[in-house]
Amino acid sequence: MRTAGAILGLFLLVVVFSDAFEVMLLPRRVRRKMRLVTYLLRSTWFVWSSAARRLRPGSRRDSFLSLYGPLSLLMLIGVWVSGLITAFGIISWGSSLDPARGIFNHLYFSGITFFTVGYGDLTPETPWAKIGAVVEAGSGLAFLATVIGYLPVLYQLFSRREIQVIMLDARAGSPPTATVLLTRHGHGESMAALQELLHEWESWFALVLESHLSYPMLSYYRSQHDNESWIAALAAIMDTCALILVGLHEVSTFQARVTFAAARLALMEVNRVLSLSPDVHAESRLTSSEFKEVKAELAAAGLALTDEENAEERLAEFRATYEPFLAGLADHLLLQVPGWVAPKLQLDNWQASPRGRSAKQLVESAPANPS
Repeated sequence: MRTAGAILGLFLLVVVFSDAFEVMLLPRRVRRKMRLVTYLLRSTWFVWSSAARRLRPGSRRDSFLSLYGPLSLLMLIGVWVSGLITAFGIISWGSSLDPARGIFNHLYFSGITFFTVGYGDLTPETPWAKIGAVVEAGSGLAFLATVIGYLPVLYQLFSRREIQVIMLDARAGSPPTATVLLTRHGHGESMAALQELLHEWESWFALVLESHLSYPMLSYYRSQHDNESWIAALAAIMDTCALILVGLHEVSTFQARVTFAAARLALMEVNRVLSLSPDVHAESRLTSSEFKEVKAELAAAGLALTDEENAEERLAEFRATYEPFLAGLADHLLLQVPGWVAPKLQLDNWQASPRGRSAKQLVESAPANPS
């Protein structure tokens, strides 16, 4: 019985340490599906999202969902710490380092040793028990120091992700759409700025790829505003790239190509790390009538399609390569994927405030090129 307990404790110790190492320190992606962090996020998110689905869509539901991201990190740390304390306690009990104590006392002693509390009511009696106490105390200090040191890194990655999402408000609306993004740059005679923006978003997709594979819980962190999200931003940029690749007069396709490639890689890898399947039965985001509206708005901004007859079919081919995966990810995270055309009376977040409409009129009245 004790031998089996010692083996179980060693196994648990290896599982927890390896999982913590892969999440916090390992700079490479982990292909193994059987991971403690994966099971924890999957099981707890199922319960949390099921409770959220019972709430009406709105600010209350979004506020409830926004709690899960930070809480998932705390739960993961709690599971790691509990696992290590239990593992050291079971190893001590199974190896009979202090035979006179029962398993409860071994677990209690493991806890006060891990946190280096040292009440003095229990002390190691044998040489091997003393060695084990020193090893556990050192492991506890090192583990807690590493976790605390990586918390600022995690929130810095989240902040860098959200900066780009917030900056998209004035360029593409809230929620962002590809049509608004293209027409605003078209009316502003600033297609060069659009190419620069796509280059910045290429770097953003690389950031998401690197950070969300290392820290899967970041996928569940939500934006400050309910009508913004990293999923909506991803969709708007991919839609924009798809439209440019279909063909717009005098608009270079190179940057759109590389940005689309980076975006799709990030999308596929996040789906893989969360073990998600594409939603092939998702409702179409762009009907034929909406496509005509998109085409008309682009033409009004001086961005006519190069091949209007085959443009819709060509765009559908591009959309089929990413929209099912986008829909599956959005459904899993309970986030909305924006359409291609913004509602007529929709205001940006910077406009939806006192005197916001006056500010909007003043900004829009400024000439695109005063010279």
